[in-house]
Amino acid sequence: MAGFRSFLQSGHTPTLFAAFFYLMFSFVIWVMNGAMAPFISEEFNLTPAQKGLLLSIPIVAGAIMRFPLGLLAQYVGRKTATLVELSLITLTMAFGYFFVHSYDDLLKLALLLGVAGASFGVAMSLGSGWYPPKYKGLAMGLVGAGNVGTAVAALLAPPLAQKFGWQTVYGFAALASFVPMLVVLFMAKEPPDRDEHAHLKDHLACLLEKDGWVFSLIYVVTFGGFIGITTFLPTYYHDQFGVSKVQAGQLTMLAAFMGAAVRVFGGWISDHWGGVNTLTVVLVVVAAALVGVGLSSQSIVLTTLLLIVCFAALGAGNGALFQLVPLRWPTSTAVAGSMIGEIGALGGGLVPMLMGQSKQNTDSFLTGFIVLAVFSLLMLGVMRKMQVRWTRTWAEKGGRARTE
Repeated sequence: MAGFRSFLQSGHTPTLFAAFFYLMFSFVIWVMNGAMAPFISEEFNLTPAQKGLLLSIPIVAGAIMRFPLGLLAQYVGRKTATLVELSLITLTMAFGYFFVHSYDDLLKLALLLGVAGASFGVAMSLGSGWYPPKYKGLAMGLVGAGNVGTAVAALLAPPLAQKFGWQTVYGFAALASFVPMLVVLFMAKEPPDRDEHAHLKDHLACLLEKDGWVFSLIYVVTFGGFIGITTFLPTYYHDQFGVSKVQAGQLTMLAAFMGAAVRVFGGWISDHWGGVNTLTVVLVVVAAALVGVGLSSQSIVLTTLLLIVCFAALGAGNGALFQLVPLRWPTSTAVAGSMIGEIGALGGGLVPMLMGQSKQNTDSFLTGFIVLAVFSLLMLGVMRKMQVRWTRTWAEKGGRARTE
């Protein structure tokens, strides 16, 4: 407790909270179509492939938009960039409320929703910028817990859609966006640290190294799996088990909340046990749980329990991977983390499309779950091979930080 008080006193707590709240709201918006997918699908009579495409576009667009927002933050400041993005979210929600009348309009809205997914890098930098290096990891973990917004969306959007209509939820979200704007405006202060002024070539430099690709592809499993499966789950529960649209959101919330809550624990345990050791367990558990989910398609109870286990592992994996990033790239952590985050989110955008195609072509989601599980095990094999060199050069055995 004394250590946590020291952490809080070393930085600016109101800015930390503002960054968390901003990221949480952004995640609510980012996955909103996924939370309301059963309502939208019913109105437009969408095929599984159409559902998959609709849910994938915001994730991919969010990944692509991260770099432009980060670049804007370098020139106008992180706080100002945050307010600009929240203003764009307001306009996006207004578009959804007033101008969506067809599936093509939905695709346009899905593209615009990507602006909410661009928030991650700026939020992390805003929240951790007031803290000294020894506390930046904890600050980033607390801000990163804002991905609990996926659970909030799954919990709140379906009952609102059922009572007022799914399109009205966009109107509520437009009005609600003024809350995080006010929080950021009055609570956040531009951090005193000099944010890394990285250009596109600096970001791409990370991907010119094998380690950069390995980290990015592992993050496709952990974060990409988290955001992609969360977006797809309401549709899965509704279509596979025939539960109500509201119940589908509530069940999704259980898994999404677990993934968000365990992220901080994943970073903490990796500090003590090592990020490589933690990720080894994570990737095995994720693969086993995904296959289990695919095979338990007749039992909603077993499916939910396995998904909770899977999401706990995914959350821990996100924290574990970002325990390793500053060890591997100590002088360019933000740049490397940003690029890894973009690739991870891009990979996550493929998950709903994969599941939609699996259902449409095989009349089952099992193939999609197996593909994701095999990819997780493939990344485990690659990481275990690479870690031999890692522990000789920049990390202790198991992926712990070097003490010398």
